[in-house]
Amino acid sequence: MRISLIVPAPFDSLSGGTVYERRMAQALRMAGHHVDTIELAGAHPLTDARAFEAAEAAWRDLPSGNCRVIDGLALPAFRDLAGELAFSQAVGLVHHPTALETGHSEQDRRALRETEGRLLPMLSRVVVTSEPTAERLVTDFGVVRERIAVVVPGTDDAPRSIGSGSSTCHVLSVGTLVPRKGHDLLIRALARLFDLDWRLTIAGSPDRDAVHAGTLAALADQLGVGSRIELAGEVAPEELEHLWATADVFALATHWEGYGVAIADALKRGVPVAVTSGGAAALLVPAEGGIVCEPGDLAGFSTALRRLVFSAELRRQMADEAWRAGQALPSWQDQARAFVQALAA
Repeated sequence: MRISLIVPAPFDSLSGGTVYERRMAQALRMAGHHVDTIELAGAHPLTDARAFEAAEAAWRDLPSGNCRVIDGLALPAFRDLAGELAFSQAVGLVHHPTALETGHSEQDRRALRETEGRLLPMLSRVVVTSEPTAERLVTDFGVVRERIAVVVPGTDDAPRSIGSGSSTCHVLSVGTLVPRKGHDLLIRALARLFDLDWRLTIAGSPDRDAVHAGTLAALADQLGVGSRIELAGEVAPEELEHLWATADVFALATHWEGYGVAIADALKRGVPVAVTSGGAAALLVPAEGGIVCEPGDLAGFSTALRRLVFSAELRRQMADEAWRAGQALPSWQDQARAFVQALAA
């Protein structure tokens, strides 16, 4: 199969694209498929003139005969090409509707909802990364359920994490520094554990929302826990592997996840998790391998973290269950086959 994957720029840099798209494109190529990545300049999903121009130019230059797959972040840039999307049998790849991003103003979210509500139903097929996202597209955006295919992310083989080996519990969170990820709630929850010995590393790019990223450091200082928290930024793969290897707990206080790749990565390495149930985030977590709280529940999330930070024995027990669950997760090779089947349906 020949695929044109249309994404916001940059795609091949460390911070560009999404893990799903980069790994899926790689797995598809390894399986013998031809994948062109078409990068769109400009701002996404809150599009500017440059983004609209890039979308129009890219669309005009796409090879004929390729399956055209548009990443959900880039989709609003095709607002003026709605009719052509329907005519060309274009496919959408949606992790979660951009209108659900909590960092946008209410006005921007309404505009995104209107644009996505018009464009998504015109696509011949929409590939999503979880069943909750599929349900949301049907109920809120008018997409016909039969046009939606769920293809969850794959996982890579990874060694089991050994933990910090220290009396200080190392809590790791991985995710872009945007409001939707709930890093502020995580910091507040841990700050309540002033009587326990912990440190937090947050690995994630600050570039999507530099203002919000700056408030996280200020919040940690304000709460008196700045010396315990490292905002590591976007880290190189080898550094991230070291962080996983020395993590005692993975924590994510997300408001919404289309799947939860970082949660899957934690389970794959046998790291117990403490997460909130936004979107599909809780679906991966085995009952004895992690703790799940409601999104925004500061008191509940702090209590859950207290249990894990306090008890090394509980962490060991949960780590065994997390490891078992992680070994059952699908590979990227499995999901590349599922992705091709979804496009061909």
